[in-house]
Amino acid sequence: MAVLNKIRQRSLFLILIIALALFSFVLTDLIKNSDALFGGSQDVVATVNGQNINRVDFMNRVENMRRQLGPSATNTQAMNRVYDQQVRRAVMTTQFEELGLTVEEDQMRDLLEQNFSAYPEFQNEAGLFDESKLTTFIANLKEANPQKMILGNFQLNYDEWVNNENSIATIAKERAYYNMVKAGVSATLNEAEVDYLLENSTRDLKYVQIPYATINDSLVEVTKADIKAYINENKKKFEVEASRDIVFVEFKEEPSLRDEEDLKAEFDDLINGKAVFVNGRNDTIMAFAQVKEEDLSNYVNLTGESAEAYNDSFVKKSVLPTVVADTLFNLNVGDVYGPYKDNGLMKLTRLVAETTVPDSAKVRHILIPFIGANRAGVDAKSEADAKVTADSVADIVRADRSKFPELVTALSSDQGSVDKGGVYDFHPSTQMVKPFSDFEFQNNVGDIGVVKTQFGFHIIEILDQKGSSKAVKVATIAKPIEPSDETIDEVFTNASKFELAIQNEDFQKMADERKLEVRPINNIKILDENIPGLDSQRPLVRWAFENETKVGDYKRFSIPGGGYAVVQLTKINDAGLMNPENASASALSEIRKEKKAKLIREKVSGTTVDEVAKNQNRPANTASAVNMKNPTISGAGLEPQVVGVAFGLKEGETSGLVDGNRGVYMVTVTKVNDATKLDNYQAIANRLSAARVNAAQTKVYNALKETADIEDNRSRFY
Repeated sequence: MAVLNKIRQRSLFLILIIALALFSFVLTDLIKNSDALFGGSQDVVATVNGQNINRVDFMNRVENMRRQLGPSATNTQAMNRVYDQQVRRAVMTTQFEELGLTVEEDQMRDLLEQNFSAYPEFQNEAGLFDESKLTTFIANLKEANPQKMILGNFQLNYDEWVNNENSIATIAKERAYYNMVKAGVSATLNEAEVDYLLENSTRDLKYVQIPYATINDSLVEVTKADIKAYINENKKKFEVEASRDIVFVEFKEEPSLRDEEDLKAEFDDLINGKAVFVNGRNDTIMAFAQVKEEDLSNYVNLTGESAEAYNDSFVKKSVLPTVVADTLFNLNVGDVYGPYKDNGLMKLTRLVAETTVPDSAKVRHILIPFIGANRAGVDAKSEADAKVTADSVADIVRADRSKFPELVTALSSDQGSVDKGGVYDFHPSTQMVKPFSDFEFQNNVGDIGVVKTQFGFHIIEILDQKGSSKAVKVATIAKPIEPSDETIDEVFTNASKFELAIQNEDFQKMADERKLEVRPINNIKILDENIPGLDSQRPLVRWAFENETKVGDYKRFSIPGGGYAVVQLTKINDAGLMNPENASASALSEIRKEKKAKLIREKVSGTTVDEVAKNQNRPANTASAVNMKNPTISGAGLEPQVVGVAFGLKEGETSGLVDGNRGVYMVTVTKVNDATKLDNYQAIANRLSAARVNAAQTKVYNALKETADIEDNRSRFY
């Protein structure tokens, strides 16, 4: 009781203590996330030239983009697409503002007419665009906002209409901007003349090459200081984004041998038959071998719960599963083989029938599409009407086969065969869709019939058949080989035990003790999504780049397909210049080349090609018609530096030693072949101008983007 009294007496003090503790907690979180404390960019996905890309609007656009791209697209793919669009808009908006480029009201009306004149909602009785109807529609949209109204085949509200108008205006401004750029990139006649001379003026050369390969790499010492100096001299080449290196071990949820054996045991009921209790009475699962052929489809698709549907067709040996093709093809009719493994499935196969079929067939056909068929045009008939037409055409060609070609031209929608009179030359049974193939390979030469496929109704005539060989009809019950609950639990347990083991022990050591493969992945970028070997892993990438994640930290992640990866961060690579260790792969060869060039120069004596060739025991070679536009020397390869030096020499002159791509050279110009000047270079100027205009839009935008001030915060949200 005394204690309670003391608490009551000091209640104000306790409240203050609790309040201070809560304030401390909130303040710590604010400091940790300084953007929230100082009004930073927690609601800004990116800033481009001072323009913010708002998070809420951006996320709405990403969601819309995901719907457009379809179910196979990932959130990251949609996000990147929207980001590129928004950055482009911001970059170009900066240009429009600097130039004072706008779309005035009259021009906007013209643009709206161009974009919406075909909509019935904006047409008068004569089918012409009526501006007053457009004005009324926009006013009604604004009044009804945020409710949507119908326009054509879609619905939209006023805000969406405004966004659409802005997009149309932006496209118009971009078109005007790029037209101005293109007008200024035309090639002059002087440029055309230079281009002509570079391509057509040539030199005949005599040269000697001392390849860098003549000096063994082991004789050239490259120090860490050399690499650092090379990086500093070539900074742009070695600038890198921030990246992370990781290692991981994988614990896949894969079926065990016991899972496979248990699945095989389930097939015993299908091989031998089994009594079961269904709906209050005893029933029997009939043995697979005893099922009547007409009942096989239901038995395979329902009773067997097969992962593969029954295919009531004859097939050649090449179509059967490779692992058991010989065995299945040589079964007796009625025999059952299995269970056996094939492509992740456990299978049981029965040979239903065998026959002899042609090896190839030649046919001609007329395709009558119907509404809903693949590739059907807008003028396609209903299915019932298409069937009536197909039957009528079949009757006509049965009565007079000579009419077939003209009916192909008049009626067939298969553009791949119309020009050939509807003919498909000799082909195997696997080339056509099943109903088409069944008709041409299970009937006789001269037969004509109507066959329905997903493309429409085909009037088919079998023109010829070649060869014959055995074909079989099989029924296969297939079940996926999947890990059991016990196996899945065991995988989770093993992953958890490994996590515990590496708390105080070396990652590699613990993996070796458990015979687990440690796989390294280097240079993961902050916006990467797919990790080699682990597929889509945005959570992993985000974790690796969190400020709290340090080298040596580890974490378990789920992997697509089932299972886990235990990942450890091994290296943090900051943005900036590449460190010498990572740069050495590309820098070493260039540094060695420079050092080898110096060594070669020191040992070379002689002032002519022949003297150097003799001194270095190298052949003196010749090259004819070398030009500046394609600076390739026959026998030596691409050597722009050497060719450039050669074009600076007069006929008969010899260069000094020149460091090239593949070695050190000395070159003599044996003949100068100056190009004959043209009377007019306009055609060349036109060609150069066209090439520049075609490339201008992409090159200009890339240049604008490269010089833009862009702050990318996407990694905070995705």
